[in-house]
Amino acid sequence: MLKCKQVSHLLSEAQDRELALTERLPLRLHLLTCQGCRNYGKQLELLRAATQHYPDAPRDDAD
Repeated sequence: MLKCKQVSHLLSEAQDRELALTERLPLRLHLLTCQGCRNYGKQLELLRAATQHYPDAPRDDAD
């Protein structure tokens, strides 16, 4: 079974590419049992949706 650190990496990777079946199955098994990783996955989805909604938002570069 995957550890939470491995799951967080896979969840992040899944934002940029389609995971292989050998990655998806252990990931889903872990997510069935780990509320913390499920929450992290939801947070990633929320952040991705927010950044896609505002792609041209001005940046605050105060340097």
